[in-house]
Amino acid sequence: MKRRLTMLALTALALVALGSVVLTVPSPALAGGATQISGIGYPAGPGECTDFPTGPGEYYVGALNMTGDLEGCLYTHIETSVSSPSGTYRETGNELFVGSYKSEGSGTFSTTYRFEAKYADVANLVGEIFGRCQHPIVAGSGTDVFAGVTGRLDFKDDIAAGNFPYRGHLGW
Repeated sequence: MKRRLTMLALTALALVALGSVVLTVPSPALAGGATQISGIGYPAGPGECTDFPTGPGEYYVGALNMTGDLEGCLYTHIETSVSSPSGTYRETGNELFVGSYKSEGSGTFSTTYRFEAKYADVANLVGEIFGRCQHPIVAGSGTDVFAGVTGRLDFKDDIAAGNFPYRGHLGW
């Protein structure tokens, strides 16, 4: 009988704990309208993402072909880069995304970014061991379907696959 009461008490405690966890998990309604997004970016291949945007003082050095919730091209402009003898590399800059959101319409938005990585040969940026970057969306930079967009994209390089999975959130 004592064992049965102990099991009943532990079960009740577990249910209360589970209920409190479920109530603290953010839902779309509680996230202030933020929408979770994900997908994969690939280095742009021949004939992809070839219309590099230009602007005052802007020179975009590379592009990712974005798939998933964001479909289009993410153009990169490097502002700073620093490497260390240990193989670490840090880079900052800005980017322009040109494309669509879940096929619901197209537009553009800008980000700032910070990239951090470790390379086997940092002097030549060869042999990436790991890499990740954060891309906050610049407030007021969105056009068309992205007008008023806020949020952030986070990438974690998949070295073996040679691509860049992303996740993040968008809000309007």
